[in-house]
Amino acid sequence: MADTAKIRILSVDDHPLVQEGIATVIRSQADMQLVAEATGGQEGIRLFREHRPDVTLMDLRLPDISGIDATQSILSEFPDARVIMLTTFSGDVEIQRALNAGARAYLLKHMPPAEFLDTIRQVHTGRKKIPAEVAAHLAEHFSDEPLTSREIQVLRQIANGNRNRDIADVLSITEETVKVHIRHIMEKLGAADRTQAVTIGVRRGIIQL
Repeated sequence: MADTAKIRILSVDDHPLVQEGIATVIRSQADMQLVAEATGGQEGIRLFREHRPDVTLMDLRLPDISGIDATQSILSEFPDARVIMLTTFSGDVEIQRALNAGARAYLLKHMPPAEFLDTIRQVHTGRKKIPAEVAAHLAEHFSDEPLTSREIQVLRQIANGNRNRDIADVLSITEETVKVHIRHIMEKLGAADRTQAVTIGVRRGIIQL
Protein backbone atom coordinates (compact mmCIF):
# COMPACT_ATOMS: atom_id res chain seq x y z
CA MET A 1 0.00 0.00 0.00
CA ALA A 2 1.43 3.40 -0.94
CA ASP A 3 2.33 5.80 1.86
CA THR A 4 -0.16 8.33 0.48
CA ALA A 5 -2.99 5.93 1.26
CA LYS A 6 -1.90 5.30 4.84
CA ILE A 7 -3.58 6.80 7.89
CA ARG A 8 -1.06 9.39 9.08
CA ILE A 9 -0.88 9.48 12.87
CA LEU A 10 0.57 11.88 15.46
CA SER A 11 1.11 10.47 18.96
CA VAL A 12 1.27 12.81 21.98
CA ASP A 13 2.28 11.12 25.25
CA ASP A 14 4.94 11.85 27.87
CA HIS A 15 5.52 8.22 28.92
CA PRO A 16 8.35 6.64 26.86
CA LEU A 17 7.07 3.07 27.32
CA VAL A 18 3.57 4.05 26.20
CA GLN A 19 4.98 5.91 23.19
CA GLU A 20 7.10 2.90 22.27
CA GLY A 21 4.12 0.56 22.61
CA ILE A 22 1.90 2.80 20.46
CA ALA A 23 4.63 3.11 17.83
CA THR A 24 5.14 -0.66 17.71
CA VAL A 25 1.43 -1.36 17.27
CA ILE A 26 0.98 1.31 14.57
CA ARG A 27 4.09 0.28 12.61
CA SER A 28 2.81 -3.29 12.46
CA GLN A 29 -0.18 -2.10 10.40
CA ALA A 30 0.06 -1.88 6.62
CA ASP A 31 -2.50 0.95 6.46
CA MET A 32 -0.96 3.22 9.13
CA GLN A 33 2.04 5.50 9.42
CA LEU A 34 3.37 7.23 12.56
CA VAL A 35 4.44 10.64 11.24
CA ALA A 36 5.48 12.31 14.51
CA GLU A 37 5.69 11.86 18.30
CA ALA A 38 5.41 14.57 20.97
CA THR A 39 5.95 14.41 24.73
CA GLY A 40 3.96 17.54 25.64
CA GLY A 41 0.87 19.45 24.62
CA GLN A 42 2.64 22.48 23.16
CA GLU A 43 4.95 20.25 21.12
CA GLY A 44 1.90 18.28 19.99
CA ILE A 45 0.22 21.46 18.72
CA ARG A 46 3.41 22.47 16.86
CA LEU A 47 3.83 19.04 15.28
CA PHE A 48 0.17 18.99 14.28
CA ARG A 49 0.67 22.25 12.37
CA GLU A 50 3.80 20.82 10.75
CA HIS A 51 2.48 17.39 9.73
CA ARG A 52 -1.32 17.81 9.53
CA PRO A 53 -1.95 14.18 10.57
CA ASP A 54 -5.17 12.32 9.76
CA VAL A 55 -5.57 11.17 13.38
CA THR A 56 -3.98 12.45 16.59
CA LEU A 57 -3.58 10.26 19.68
CA MET A 58 -3.63 12.63 22.66
CA ASP A 59 -2.73 11.70 26.23
CA LEU A 60 -5.15 13.31 28.68
CA ARG A 61 -2.52 14.38 31.21
CA LEU A 62 0.65 15.98 29.91
CA PRO A 63 3.47 17.80 31.74
CA ASP A 64 2.82 21.29 30.34
CA ILE A 65 -0.83 21.70 29.30
CA SER A 66 -3.59 19.09 29.48
CA GLY A 67 -4.53 16.97 26.48
CA ILE A 68 -7.93 18.65 26.61
CA ASP A 69 -6.38 22.13 26.29
CA ALA A 70 -4.10 20.93 23.47
CA THR A 71 -7.10 19.40 21.67
CA GLN A 72 -9.10 22.62 21.97
CA SER A 73 -6.15 24.60 20.62
CA ILE A 74 -5.70 22.27 17.63
CA LEU A 75 -9.42 22.27 16.82
CA SER A 76 -9.67 26.05 17.07
CA GLU A 77 -7.08 26.23 14.27
CA PHE A 78 -8.01 23.03 12.41
CA PRO A 79 -11.74 22.31 12.94
CA ASP A 80 -11.56 19.05 10.97
CA ALA A 81 -8.82 17.56 13.16
CA ARG A 82 -9.60 14.07 14.42
CA VAL A 83 -8.36 13.51 17.96
CA ILE A 84 -8.53 10.36 20.05
CA MET A 85 -8.03 10.94 23.78
CA LEU A 86 -5.91 8.26 25.46
CA THR A 87 -5.72 7.88 29.22
CA THR A 88 -5.38 5.51 32.14
CA PHE A 89 -8.21 7.39 33.88
CA SER A 90 -11.91 6.66 33.41
CA GLY A 91 -13.49 9.45 35.48
CA ASP A 92 -16.80 10.54 33.95
CA VAL A 93 -16.09 14.26 34.38
CA GLU A 94 -12.80 14.05 32.47
CA ILE A 95 -14.44 11.94 29.76
CA GLN A 96 -17.15 14.57 29.34
CA ARG A 97 -14.58 17.38 29.22
CA ALA A 98 -12.62 15.56 26.52
CA LEU A 99 -15.72 14.98 24.39
CA ASN A 100 -16.86 18.57 24.89
CA ALA A 101 -13.40 19.70 23.73
CA GLY A 102 -14.03 17.92 20.44
CA ALA A 103 -12.30 14.56 20.87
CA ARG A 104 -13.77 11.97 18.47
CA ALA A 105 -13.01 9.04 20.76
CA TYR A 106 -11.87 8.29 24.29
CA LEU A 107 -9.75 5.20 24.90
CA LEU A 108 -8.37 3.68 28.08
CA LYS A 109 -4.74 2.60 27.72
CA HIS A 110 -5.42 -0.91 29.02
CA MET A 111 -7.75 -1.70 26.11
CA PRO A 112 -6.62 -4.42 23.65
CA PRO A 113 -4.54 -3.36 20.61
CA ALA A 114 -7.26 -4.63 18.25
CA GLU A 115 -9.79 -2.21 19.76
CA PHE A 116 -7.20 0.59 19.70
CA LEU A 117 -6.54 0.04 15.96
CA ASP A 118 -10.23 -0.31 15.16
CA THR A 119 -10.88 3.04 16.85
CA ILE A 120 -8.18 4.75 14.78
CA ARG A 121 -9.74 3.41 11.58
CA GLN A 122 -13.26 4.41 12.61
CA VAL A 123 -12.21 7.93 13.62
CA HIS A 124 -10.29 8.28 10.35
CA THR A 125 -13.51 7.61 8.42
CA GLY A 126 -15.27 10.36 10.39
CA ARG A 127 -17.00 8.26 13.02
CA LYS A 128 -16.94 8.69 16.78
CA LYS A 129 -16.13 5.85 19.15
CA ILE A 130 -16.85 5.54 22.85
CA PRO A 131 -16.15 2.03 24.23
CA ALA A 132 -18.82 0.39 26.37
CA GLU A 133 -16.70 0.69 29.53
CA VAL A 134 -16.35 4.44 29.02
CA ALA A 135 -20.01 4.90 28.09
CA ALA A 136 -20.98 3.11 31.31
CA HIS A 137 -19.04 5.65 33.37
CA LEU A 138 -20.83 8.49 31.59
CA ALA A 139 -24.27 6.91 32.01
CA GLU A 140 -23.71 6.22 35.72
CA HIS A 141 -23.54 9.93 36.53
CA PHE A 142 -25.56 11.36 33.63
CA SER A 143 -28.26 12.89 35.84
CA ASP A 144 -25.95 13.99 38.66
CA GLU A 145 -25.87 17.67 39.49
CA PRO A 146 -22.34 18.90 38.71
CA LEU A 147 -20.22 20.72 41.27
CA THR A 148 -19.94 24.47 40.75
CA SER A 149 -16.50 25.98 40.09
CA ARG A 150 -16.43 27.29 43.69
CA GLU A 151 -17.34 23.86 45.08
CA ILE A 152 -14.50 22.33 43.04
CA GLN A 153 -12.13 24.93 44.53
CA VAL A 154 -13.29 23.99 48.03
CA LEU A 155 -12.90 20.26 47.27
CA ARG A 156 -9.32 20.88 46.07
CA GLN A 157 -8.57 22.69 49.33
CA ILE A 158 -10.01 19.78 51.32
CA ALA A 159 -7.80 17.41 49.30
CA ASN A 160 -4.80 19.55 50.28
CA GLY A 161 -5.65 18.92 53.93
CA ASN A 162 -6.85 22.43 54.72
CA ARG A 163 -9.32 23.10 57.53
CA ASN A 164 -12.45 25.20 57.04
CA ARG A 165 -10.75 28.29 58.46
CA ASP A 166 -7.78 27.85 56.08
CA ILE A 167 -10.11 27.34 53.10
CA ALA A 168 -12.02 30.50 54.02
CA ASP A 169 -8.76 32.49 54.11
CA VAL A 170 -7.46 31.09 50.81
CA LEU A 171 -10.73 31.68 48.93
CA SER A 172 -11.57 34.98 50.68
CA ILE A 173 -14.97 33.75 51.88
CA THR A 174 -16.46 33.24 55.34
CA GLU A 175 -16.05 30.00 57.27
CA GLU A 176 -19.84 29.65 57.28
CA THR A 177 -19.88 29.82 53.47
CA VAL A 178 -17.21 27.09 53.37
CA LYS A 179 -19.45 24.87 55.50
CA VAL A 180 -22.38 25.44 53.11
CA HIS A 181 -20.19 24.52 50.12
CA ILE A 182 -18.96 21.38 51.86
CA ARG A 183 -22.53 20.32 52.63
CA HIS A 184 -23.47 20.75 48.97
CA ILE A 185 -20.37 18.82 47.86
CA MET A 186 -21.27 15.91 50.16
CA GLU A 187 -24.85 15.85 48.88
CA LYS A 188 -23.91 16.00 45.19
CA LEU A 189 -21.19 13.34 45.47
CA GLY A 190 -23.10 11.12 47.88
CA ALA A 191 -20.16 11.25 50.29
CA ALA A 192 -20.33 10.46 54.00
CA ASP A 193 -17.31 12.56 54.99
CA ARG A 194 -14.56 14.81 53.66
CA THR A 195 -12.17 11.94 52.90
CA GLN A 196 -14.78 10.09 50.87
CA ALA A 197 -15.66 13.29 49.01
CA VAL A 198 -12.01 13.66 47.95
CA THR A 199 -11.81 9.98 46.95
CA ILE A 200 -14.94 10.27 44.80
CA GLY A 201 -13.73 13.56 43.34
CA VAL A 202 -10.44 12.00 42.24
CA ARG A 203 -12.07 8.82 40.89
CA ARG A 204 -14.52 10.81 38.79
CA GLY A 205 -11.86 13.20 37.51
CA ILE A 206 -13.34 16.28 39.21
CA ILE A 207 -10.01 17.01 40.89
CA GLN A 208 -6.47 15.66 40.57
CA LEU A 209 -4.03 14.94 43.37
